[in-house]
Amino acid sequence: MRIVRDGAKFTAIGAVQIAVDSAAYIALTTLGVATPPANVCGRIVGALLGFWLNGCVTFAHREQPRLRWRLARYVALWVVLTVVSTVCLTVFGHHAGLKHTWWAKPVIEIALGLISFLICRHWVYQR
Repeated sequence: MRIVRDGAKFTAIGAVQIAVDSAAYIALTTLGVATPPANVCGRIVGALLGFWLNGCVTFAHREQPRLRWRLARYVALWVVLTVVSTVCLTVFGHHAGLKHTWWAKPVIEIALGLISFLICRHWVYQR
């Protein structure tokens, strides 16, 4: 089944994205950057990597829309998921403390990744 293959590839690429995103977030917050901008910066780095890899690897077998439409869809999805991620981390950090957000970040991103897979598969990389 193609969805299982796509899901496995998306998961592998997502693991790399989450590692890069979380590492950037932890590094920036350790340097004193507040949670919201640190999260956005981390997600930008992860998103650039993920957009390229998923387009070339995960969904490469599909007839994809032109790059500008695919990128516009990806950016729209990214903005919504980044707002959700940032709000969750900010609220969690307010109640539990900054160091606990370092552990919460990957968990939040994994949950959002499940949603992202379905949206990417049926909207971002689909004609």
